[in-house]
Amino acid sequence: MIVYGHRGAKGEAPENTLAGFTHAYRHGIRHFELDLVLSKDGKPVIVHDLTVDRTTGQEGAVANYTADELAAMDARGSATPWSTKIGIPSLEVLLDEFADLEHLQLEVKKDNRQRLNILCNRLTEIIQRRSLHFRVTVTSSDVWFLQQIRRRDKNISIGLVAERKFPRPINVASRLHCQYLCVNWKICSKAMVDDAHRRGMHVSAWTVNRIHDMLELEKFGVDSIISDYPTSTRMYFDNRANSVLSLPHNGTLESATEGTAVSTD
Repeated sequence: MIVYGHRGAKGEAPENTLAGFTHAYRHGIRHFELDLVLSKDGKPVIVHDLTVDRTTGQEGAVANYTADELAAMDARGSATPWSTKIGIPSLEVLLDEFADLEHLQLEVKKDNRQRLNILCNRLTEIIQRRSLHFRVTVTSSDVWFLQQIRRRDKNISIGLVAERKFPRPINVASRLHCQYLCVNWKICSKAMVDDAHRRGMHVSAWTVNRIHDMLELEKFGVDSIISDYPTSTRMYFDNRANSVLSLPHNGTLESATEGTAVSTD
C-alpha cells in the first residue's frame, strides 16, 4: 500500500508547508499530495484555499499576493501546532528542496478560467523543464482544467478528484483518459476499484486516517491512500510487514492489529 502525505502531513505539522514536508520526509515518506493555486506574479504556490485567511491569519485572495509575500507569511493557522514560523511555499521551492521524491499528486483547485489557464501553462512548463512526467500526476475536480493539461502535453499524467458517486466518476475519468482516480474514501467500493483497474487507472483514496478504514480499502484493492498522518500510517504498515516475516502464519498479527487507529478523526 502506497501512503501519500496529505497536504504534506496535515495532522502532524502545518499543512502545505516546507515544515510538514520535511517532517514526513525525515520519517521516510516519499509520496505527497498537495494543493496548487496561482500567485499574483504567476507562480504555482502550495496552499489549499483560494484565500490566505484560514492558514495565515491575514486576509485576502492568494491572487493578491506575490510568491515572496506568501512565503513571508506565518502559515501555522491550521489545527496542528508548530513552534517556528513557516510560510506558504512555491512548488518550485519544494522541488528544489527534495530532489528524490518518488511521486506527487498536484491538486489544482477550482478558480476562474483565466487564472487556471495561466496556471496550466506554468505547470506544464515546470513538468517539462524538470522532466517530471513519471514523478507527478496533475489532479483536479475541474474537468476543463484536466482537458487543458491533456491538450498541452498528452504525456502528463492526470487524475480526476471525485467526491460524489454521481455523475459516475469512473466514466468521467475514462473520457478524460485519466491515469489516476482520486476518490473520497467514503464513496469507494470494491466494484469501483475493480472497474477503475479494468480501465487502467490507479485508485487513490482520500483522506484516510483510521487503520480500520485503511484495511477495508486495502481489501477493495486500492493502490494508495492519502493520509493526514503519513508517518504513523507508514510505520503501521512497515511494522505489520516485518511482523509477518518474523511470526508463524497463525493469524495472530491480523487479529491483534485490525482495531488499531492512527487517528480517531
